[in-house]
Amino acid sequence: MSHPNLMSGGLRALFANWTLVIALLVGLSFSHPDVRYPPRKVVETDVKLPRSRPLLARFKELAAREVEEASTDNIVLADTRPTLECFQVAEPVLTPEGPTFRDGLSAPTADRVSAEAGCTVVLMEHSFANSYGFPFVGNYTPPDCEFDHVVINFTVLVKGRQYDRTGVMYLGDTEVWRTSTAEPTSYGIRWVWLKDMTPYTSLWKAPQTLIFDLESIVDDTYTGILNTTLTATFFTSPAAAAEGRTPADLIIPISERTGSTGEPSQFTYPAQNATNTVSFPQNVKRAVFTVDVKAQGDEEFWWSNVPQSAIHTFDAEYGTYPGYSPFREVQILIDGQLAGVDWPFPVIYTGGVVPQLHRPIVGIEAFDIKEHEIDITPWLPLLCDGADHTFTIQVVGLDDDGSSSATLSTTTDSEWYITGKVFLWLDDEGSVTTGEPPAPYATDPTIVFSQRISQNASGANDTIDYSIAVTRTLSISAYVKTQGGEGVATWSQSLSYSNNGGVYAAGYDNVNTFAIAGADAATGAGLDNIEYSASYSYPLYCDSSAAYSPEGNLTLRASLNQSERREVRGASVFPTGLEAFLADPGAPAYRGSVLSTWRNGTALYERPADNSYSTGVGETRQVFAFAGLADDGEGASASTELYYRDVSAYNDTVVGNFVVLEGQVVTNVTQI
Repeated sequence: MSHPNLMSGGLRALFANWTLVIALLVGLSFSHPDVRYPPRKVVETDVKLPRSRPLLARFKELAAREVEEASTDNIVLADTRPTLECFQVAEPVLTPEGPTFRDGLSAPTADRVSAEAGCTVVLMEHSFANSYGFPFVGNYTPPDCEFDHVVINFTVLVKGRQYDRTGVMYLGDTEVWRTSTAEPTSYGIRWVWLKDMTPYTSLWKAPQTLIFDLESIVDDTYTGILNTTLTATFFTSPAAAAEGRTPADLIIPISERTGSTGEPSQFTYPAQNATNTVSFPQNVKRAVFTVDVKAQGDEEFWWSNVPQSAIHTFDAEYGTYPGYSPFREVQILIDGQLAGVDWPFPVIYTGGVVPQLHRPIVGIEAFDIKEHEIDITPWLPLLCDGADHTFTIQVVGLDDDGSSSATLSTTTDSEWYITGKVFLWLDDEGSVTTGEPPAPYATDPTIVFSQRISQNASGANDTIDYSIAVTRTLSISAYVKTQGGEGVATWSQSLSYSNNGGVYAAGYDNVNTFAIAGADAATGAGLDNIEYSASYSYPLYCDSSAAYSPEGNLTLRASLNQSERREVRGASVFPTGLEAFLADPGAPAYRGSVLSTWRNGTALYERPADNSYSTGVGETRQVFAFAGLADDGEGASASTELYYRDVSAYNDTVVGNFVVLEGQVVTNVTQI
């Protein structure tokens, strides 16, 4: 029996994706959503700290230790200000009331009831204090109501002094959500996050052990107790049919698998080998691997790390810098073969760089860290053979020669928290998926590297300047035969990375101009519901510095400009954001969505040598646009803006807030 030419089909998809990446880099990497009113003037920057720890991690450590409230003098004896509402800017989510803002406080537009009322269940009410090694563990029982959608509401109140902390929610061994916390003020903060958890419907339909791991410390210095409430609302909606896709029938975790003992199931990399051995049912018709990673310690600001050859450049004055370059690749391997990659989005948490940058508007993805989708349907002829197979997740950076050459490293600094999972859609029981083994087409990435170290007048190392550019393409194809059809399944990726960076003033000043663009595609003519594509770009510019005066007074300054653009079409595993807009009768048949946002800010922090008080000031602005893509009838896509927000904050106060929902200006925007 003859089958299509797998390599030529894979290369055609690869070429199409690479063309899209070039377009993203040239036209989209630094594009901003249209601004609807003039921007506020942004504060300036410019400026040096004690030894060891990466510069940005030291910023965070000093500010968390010494700043109780970020924007004013902290010698105030009593503070009666109301609780500050913090928020992440994002498109609305579907609830029984229709499109609902993510803070859970604002009423959706009138006359927009788009779902059955459903039922709401309290999953957790818990205060996290000294919670390292002590996650919340509870028993979940499916509710007594029909549902095809699930939305959780996570509400937190905290006041005092506290670092940003990582929260991870599991159902059994499966991670279902990764978040981080906002850093509090002395007078208290509150935030709410609504998240669509419908992709995990197969888990919600059965009893589960619910584990919520939120590691924190409370002592004389760090006084903030995280008071949390987690609820889930289960309901049915016409949007389920309009979406044209169904949640997976089975989800296999790739994790440490310690849920049965009431412990979180994430790997700590590189200390642990992030590998599971699993066997698939033989009737799988589609499979998608998703990976979730979070960097900590010397890897938290990986995008500002220095080339590995330069980590000891400033040992005499500053200390050792974290290394392996400011490039990271997350690799997914099946039986030791590369199946796909994720070049992670550089999430900056609420203590990151300078905390005054993130209150009350937290960073992009800070409350909801996105997972990357990798379609592994081409591997089904191998994975459906009834045998065991290994899935491995690893993170790599770059090793270099100190001047003009670099290669992929085999590890990174410490550390990364890692989990994965495989979403499976099944044919009828008894059917067996067959085909031919996958034909991978992947080469090592192309890496262009240069570095120069300069000395000051006394001969001591003073600056590092480096330039790094990385490109990678891969394509994996296989002939697959399922119960419902047969054809060639292909997964292809094309990615490009650049970072022109430098470290100055003997290690105390750091500048990065960073950009990633990528395009992923899954195709499967003749196979059921295997058409998916995603393109993305996320540039970042950060200029940060620290200085001690001769008297010992400390000054921290930073300027941060970050963007994200994502376009998704087809059968994605996770919500695209369109769900809130599909339930209305007469809604367009959107084929995809586009999210585009940019966020910039500046911050200053100062304290005297005697630590008697501290002051800080921060200004942040974010512009966010979300649109649906529909066929214009002539083979092209027409974009319809569904949500727009332009919000600015100065010293913990929202000073500008312009919101448009489906073409209508929203006037009651105080709390959104």
